[in-house]
Amino acid sequence: MTATISEEQERRLLDSVPNGLLINGRWRPASDGGTLDVHDPSTGSLLKTIASASVADGEEALAAAHAAQPSWAKTAPRKRAEILRKAFELLVERTEDFALLMTLEMGKPLADSRAEVAYGAEFLRWFSEQTNRIAGRYQTAPDGVSRLLVAKRPVGPCLLITPWNFPLAMGTRKIGPALAAGCTVVFKPAALTPLTTSLLAQTLIEAGVPDGVVNVIPTRHAGAVTGPLIRDPRLRKLSFTGSTEVGQRLIADSAEQVLRVSMELGGNAPLIVFADADLDKALDGAMLAKLRNGGEACTAANRLLVERPIADEFAERLTQRFREHTVGRGTLPDVKIGPLVDADTRDKVERLVDDAVRDGAKVLTGGQKVPGAGYFYEPTVLTDVPAGAELLREEIFGPVAPIVAFDSEDEAVEMANDTQYGLVAYAFTKDLNRGLRLVERLDAGMIGLNTGIVSNPAAPFGGVKQSGIGREGGLEGIEEYLETRYVGIADPFAGLG
Repeated sequence: MTATISEEQERRLLDSVPNGLLINGRWRPASDGGTLDVHDPSTGSLLKTIASASVADGEEALAAAHAAQPSWAKTAPRKRAEILRKAFELLVERTEDFALLMTLEMGKPLADSRAEVAYGAEFLRWFSEQTNRIAGRYQTAPDGVSRLLVAKRPVGPCLLITPWNFPLAMGTRKIGPALAAGCTVVFKPAALTPLTTSLLAQTLIEAGVPDGVVNVIPTRHAGAVTGPLIRDPRLRKLSFTGSTEVGQRLIADSAEQVLRVSMELGGNAPLIVFADADLDKALDGAMLAKLRNGGEACTAANRLLVERPIADEFAERLTQRFREHTVGRGTLPDVKIGPLVDADTRDKVERLVDDAVRDGAKVLTGGQKVPGAGYFYEPTVLTDVPAGAELLREEIFGPVAPIVAFDSEDEAVEMANDTQYGLVAYAFTKDLNRGLRLVERLDAGMIGLNTGIVSNPAAPFGGVKQSGIGREGGLEGIEEYLETRYVGIADPFAGLG
């Protein structure tokens, strides 16, 4: 679709989104009257004012999830599966509404938002299928005198905390397996993008999710609201996606109750291009890995490592592609790069680029914030980036591609692994043996070999080192919400002659 979205369409959609907290199946205002303003990052204008949960609201949401836990855990797996499948179908039917809402509150172009709806919805379908595959085992003990029964059961009430950059997919990636496993949830979305979560929760209710199973508490006071929940013995699981710094604090806080935790944290993905690679495919992959979501992704290629014989050609051709990407409000036709989510994010990108240039990096295109309203930054390609530049060590979270040349496979691997993070790495080569060596040598939880995108609901998403703990998606995703129970059974044949 390329038609321009009207202001009337935007307003009608925004008016349809609940503006309250969802607690025990009821949308209601905050107990202290607190509110949260949601703004359009392309203009800075107010989109909608919604309720902002207080500490008391958070505790009430956990109480509702705790009360609903026994009945939801006993709900037949097929019934849970049917609810998730219905939610998938409703979400797909409402693709345009979800896409527009994400574009309004987060800024990404509509094409990116539609792609996120397709991706996010798939988690509901995938985990609806896994609901009926939760399995255990029964076996004879090695000594033959007893039997071993192993079964899985839901962990219990979960606190789910999601970021602003993929407001739908990060929600379904956590809610899907939690509900499939039989867990109830308290969902705290990012304060910058809570509207998509509210529309998702509304869809889940329509799909048949019972009262208290999903509770939603957007808030301006995240630490104050979630802190008491993490310390509450009724909570049994914490799943967080966000920065490593915040994740580290949450892991420390969760130690008091010895909570099960899943942490999907920061990234600093290398994208390695060898001289023997198919250069067109490598460029296609680099565009996907770097500019998907405007670069605001933990999986974004943060460092483009290119073998020296092709480094100049790669940089020249990548620059041409970056120049073809139109910057503007995501609702406009043909826009490829929307705004960054807020002023702080744009200012960080500007600082990282300016510091690198000051230290000797060369700007091939871009390198400036876009003047006027909104938080726009030009698609930027840098070369001659010094080894000590901060933007090679920090997540850029913007449309900036720093290119660094290397001379050997060993050097490329050493550069790629020289980071505290280990979420994803990308590599392009026609040499199968080299590709297999890289798969074993790169310190990353995920590797894109000759592809610039790895995210797939059927695959386990997660990293190593300071990029996190646990996996989301795939067969592994539901295990994060299940605990294992073992029962030792006396020999049933004892005394039978």
